[in-house]
Amino acid sequence: MPRYMIQFAYTAEAWAALLKNPQDRREPFLALAEALGARLLSLDYCFGEYDGVVLLEAPEDTTATAIVVAAVAPWHVRATRTTKLMTVEETLEALRKAGTQAYPVPRASG
Repeated sequence: MPRYMIQFAYTAEAWAALLKNPQDRREPFLALAEALGARLLSLDYCFGEYDGVVLLEAPEDTTATAIVVAAVAPWHVRATRTTKLMTVEETLEALRKAGTQAYPVPRASG
C-alpha cells in the first residue's frame, strides 16, 4: 500500500486547548484512517516549521487526501504538507526507466 508523510501545524487555539487538556491525538487519527481503509503507522511531534508528522498507508492518493481534508476540517490545524513516499525498490525502478530516456537541455538562441 502506498505510504504518505503528512506534516501538520496546529493553530494557537489548538495548542491552548491541548495545554488545558493534554490528549493523545493518535486515537482519533487512527479511527479516521481505519474508517477510510488506511493504516496509521505513526504520529510524532517535532520542532520546526511543522508541529508533527503522520506516517500513513492508504490504498491510493484519493483516500490519503480524504483523510487529510477530514482531519483539518475542524480548523484546529493551520497548515499541512503531504508527501507520497517511495520505497527504495520503486525509486530504483524509476531510475532504470529514466536511464532509458534522453531529455534535451534548453539552449539559448543565437
